[in-house]
Amino acid sequence: MEILSIILQVLLGLGFLMFGFMKFGSKQMVEGFKHYGYPGWFRVFTGLVELISAALVIAGIWNETLAAWGGLFIVGTMIGAILTHIKMKDAFKNMMMPIILLILGLIVLLINLGSLF
Repeated sequence: MEILSIILQVLLGLGFLMFGFMKFGSKQMVEGFKHYGYPGWFRVFTGLVELISAALVIAGIWNETLAAWGGLFIVGTMIGAILTHIKMKDAFKNMMMPIILLILGLIVLLINLGSLF
């Protein structure tokens, strides 16, 4: 189980670093957040949460508690993304990436959940 968690943490960490940094200047992200009706500050806030999540899951390779917190942040962020797609009545295919990331974050959270108690 430990190997699975480490692999998922590396993948999620690298992915969320990329997604987080994109929130700060990607024209696609700026337009996307406008399309969904969110203000610019929320895009930046989301990027910060994604960068923090990435740092937590990567640091979680050495500290299970950090991995659990990172997984929890990822789950929360992806629930927000999925709810946004539902609110906008987007096609299911547009929700696939947030759903996959939600599941992966949930797996990391559940594997490391014991360290929170």
